[in-house]
Amino acid sequence: MKALFIGGTGTISTAIVKKLSEDPLWEVWLLNRGNRADVVPANVKQIVCDISDEKAAAEKLEGMEFDVVGEFIGFTVDQVERDYRLFKGKTKQYIYISSASAYNKPAASYVITEGTTLANPHWEYSRNKIACEEFLMKKYREEGFPVTIVRPSHTYDERNIPLGVHGKKGPYQVIKRMMEGKPVIIQGDGSSLWTLTFNKDFATGYTGLMANRHAIGEAFQITGDECLSWDQIYQTIADALGVKLNAYHVATDYLIAAGDKYGFDFEGSLKGDKSVSVVFDNSKLKRVVSDMSTTVRFEKGVRIALDYVLSHPECQIEDKEFDEWCDKVIDTLEKSKEAFV
Repeated sequence: MKALFIGGTGTISTAIVKKLSEDPLWEVWLLNRGNRADVVPANVKQIVCDISDEKAAAEKLEGMEFDVVGEFIGFTVDQVERDYRLFKGKTKQYIYISSASAYNKPAASYVITEGTTLANPHWEYSRNKIACEEFLMKKYREEGFPVTIVRPSHTYDERNIPLGVHGKKGPYQVIKRMMEGKPVIIQGDGSSLWTLTFNKDFATGYTGLMANRHAIGEAFQITGDECLSWDQIYQTIADALGVKLNAYHVATDYLIAAGDKYGFDFEGSLKGDKSVSVVFDNSKLKRVVSDMSTTVRFEKGVRIALDYVLSHPECQIEDKEFDEWCDKVIDTLEKSKEAFV
């Protein structure tokens, strides 16, 4: 069988490509700009092309057909419309990566299923994902375009440390603050529930949907089964570092207001996603993919990630602006407390 992945070198897709590259049943192709060729397995074929150049992509794909096309970098309707034009009649299945942030926040029930309403007034990213889903499902209903929708939640790999609040340059500055004994900001009171998924486990769910007739015309969320509060997440990171956690809880609305002046979009990432408790019911996926399970719990996954980040200097990107912002937020709140003493 033959699969083409658009992108294929990101947090989620690298694990999928690696898993399939070891399966003799699959011939794996990537279509991307070739910027991360170092992470591509030797037996994976690459089409070097910027897919936003539709004419060039069409020329590169001339005469090719696939059992599965997976889209990992489609964020807006015009991008999935382009994919529809490129792959209509050329694939038996088109798998679109949407997002669990597309679910209504807060949902009527904290237990999320594929039937939970899609709506997110706080995050344009999520609304765009919803619009992409609607376009693709319309094409399935009206023309039989063989789409499968996949909704990941917070998926991480060895290069990423999952956090709630960090700056524009990624999570390392928060890790550095922990190691220095400085307080780290956690949204809300730290008690809301969250689900983290290691990319290796995600790949099991995703590849199980590939060339699976029961997946056509359906949406599936793929997440781990382990739920942790944000306090537990940060404590697990501190434990792995061997340091004391100095947690500093700040209301989400305050973080949004304080972050706006620094260009931090906490309304989308927090109020539209991470500050709301979510527990995912993965029974639909498991009925179709029987071997889906959580094999990398967070206390193991975060150690894998920390070992990688702390041994690779290129991952240790400091963020002075975010560090100063954290200090300012904490100092301002502490001074406001003094006014009531």
